[in-house]
Amino acid sequence: MSGSSFGKLFQITTWGESHGKGVGVVVDGCPPGIEMNESVIQEMLDRRRPGGSITSTSRKESDTAKILSGVFENQTTGTPMMIMVENRDAKSSAYNSIADIYRPGHGDFSYQAKYGIRDWRGGGRSSARETVGRVAAGAVANAVLKKENIEVIAHTIALGSIKAKTFDQQAIHKNMFLCADKQAAKLMKEEVARVKAEGDSLGGIVEIRAKNIPPGLGEPVFDKLDADLAKALMSIGAVKGVEIGSGFSAATLRGSENNDPISPDGFLSNNAGGILAGISNGDEIIVRVAVKPIPSISIEQETIDKGNNPTQIKIQGRHDISAIPRINVVCEAMVNLVLVDHLMRQRAIQ
Repeated sequence: MSGSSFGKLFQITTWGESHGKGVGVVVDGCPPGIEMNESVIQEMLDRRRPGGSITSTSRKESDTAKILSGVFENQTTGTPMMIMVENRDAKSSAYNSIADIYRPGHGDFSYQAKYGIRDWRGGGRSSARETVGRVAAGAVANAVLKKENIEVIAHTIALGSIKAKTFDQQAIHKNMFLCADKQAAKLMKEEVARVKAEGDSLGGIVEIRAKNIPPGLGEPVFDKLDADLAKALMSIGAVKGVEIGSGFSAATLRGSENNDPISPDGFLSNNAGGILAGISNGDEIIVRVAVKPIPSISIEQETIDKGNNPTQIKIQGRHDISAIPRINVVCEAMVNLVLVDHLMRQRAIQ
C-alpha cells in the first residue's frame, strides 16, 4: 500500500509530483447522474491556484482541469473519474544547488530514509502541489453534497499572532486571507508584509464549518466521523493539529459547562462540534486545524547533506509565505470527501 488513496465507498487516489508532467486524481465510487464538467472542478481549483495573494508563491500555473474519464454528456457515469492538471511553470533548475542537502522542516530527510531515493525538485510527492488532486476530487464531492443542501466553508481565524475576533460569513471572500473578521484581515496584511521582509514565514489556524448535516453519519468504533475528519485533515502536509468543537479547551471545562443541553428544538450549545460518540448529531460540524509555517525560508539554517556533513542553507526561489489562504480550500475538499463517503455508507445500511 502506497498511502495515496483515501475513502471507502467514495475513494480517491492522487498522483503526480511537483515538477513532473502533471498532477491529478482518480475518483472511484461517485454516484451516476451528478452534473459534472471541467467548470465545476475549476471553480475550486482556482481558489487553490498559486499567485492569488501576497502570501503565495510567484509560480504561475493555470491549474486547468481535464476530465479524462467517468463523465458523459455533462453527467457522472458511476465509473472511475480521472482528472488531470498539467504542470507548466516548474523551474527545476532552482533546486540544483540543494539537491543533496536536506531542507529543515521539509520531508527531504524522511523520504530519503523511507525510499532510498527522492525527487528533490520542489519536494516531489511531498510538495503541496499534490493537493491539486485533492481539491479536484473535493469539487466532485461538493457537487454530491449540494444535492443534499450541505455547505462546507473554511475561513482563517488566525495568521501568525493576529486572531479573528468576530465572524461575518459575508466577509470571508472579500479579503485575501479568507478571514471572517475584516479588521483582523487588515492586520494580517501588515503582519505578512513584515514577516516577508524578514525572509521568514507564518503559520495559522483555519476553521471549517459544515452546515445542514443529517444526524447519523459516522461509524463506531474506529471510523468515527470525527476520527475520519481528523485523519483527512492531518493528511494535509502543513497541518499539525486538529480539534473539533470545544477541542483542547474542553480539558479546562467541567462537564456541566462542556455538555450541550438538548431541547425539543435542538441543541442549546455546540461544544461537541456537531458530533457525539463519533456520529453526527445534526448540528453544525466545526473543525479547526493548526497550520505550520512554510519551511522554505531565506534565513540561513543549519542542516546536513546526504553524506551527513554539516552545512548551512538559505532557500531561494518561489515559495509561499504561509499556506494560508491557499490551504483553506484544501481543508474544505478533505471535509467534503469525508462527508460524502459517510453519507454513502449511511445510505448503504438504510
